[in-house]
Amino acid sequence: MSSKVIGRPYTILNVAMTADGKTDTFARQGAMISSNLDMERVDRFRASSDAILVGGLTLLGDDPRLLVKSAALRRERLERGMDENPIKVAVVTRADIRPDSRFLTYGPAKIMVFTTTQTSLSQIDALRERGIWVHITEASRVNLLSVMEALHQAGVKQLLVEGGGTLNEALLRLDLVDEINVYIAPLIFGGANAPTFASGPGLEREAAKPLKLTNVQQYDDGGIVLRYVVFKTANIEA
Repeated sequence: MSSKVIGRPYTILNVAMTADGKTDTFARQGAMISSNLDMERVDRFRASSDAILVGGLTLLGDDPRLLVKSAALRRERLERGMDENPIKVAVVTRADIRPDSRFLTYGPAKIMVFTTTQTSLSQIDALRERGIWVHITEASRVNLLSVMEALHQAGVKQLLVEGGGTLNEALLRLDLVDEINVYIAPLIFGGANAPTFASGPGLEREAAKPLKLTNVQQYDDGGIVLRYVVFKTANIEA
């Protein structure tokens, strides 16, 4: 049986990568890629978004805070009637999130976790006791179409996706992305096993996602930011 997205947020993928397309070194220890200027750009994106989404590898490996850093931007959100920080959203097959993780403890921010029955009942109870909204799917992987519908129902109009590569590829493959913003740093990491912006099983050439370049911004530090609109982003059946 097919399922269709009835409504979903405007979805933006944001990534920082090297000139050879790597989002980390082969060591996968969260190597710094963004410049100070780019981190300010990302903070503005966060401040304009209703929610920030990460996948399991980013959640458990990087333990992101997913907060708006600028006090001025947080005040502006409050003045607009928004929460101080966007909703933190995680898609993770097994939600083994440490109780003292930055994702859970840094705030204030609402938190939503989409997971599967591979997460223990005790862990689910512990998350819910902290006031975290937890959605469990019976399938082996989280259904991203259902995630988008749930976020839409929760009032999320703009969703910022901050990786990683498996989640990015899956969202693109399902036509769930509207816009891509890429910061390209003047660096080369190399490495056949170094992570890239979109990984997963990949797409055949005929299934490649066409993009339209709408803006180019160059920083004095040598980095550039490319903004793409993704063609054919529409409600689909999968």
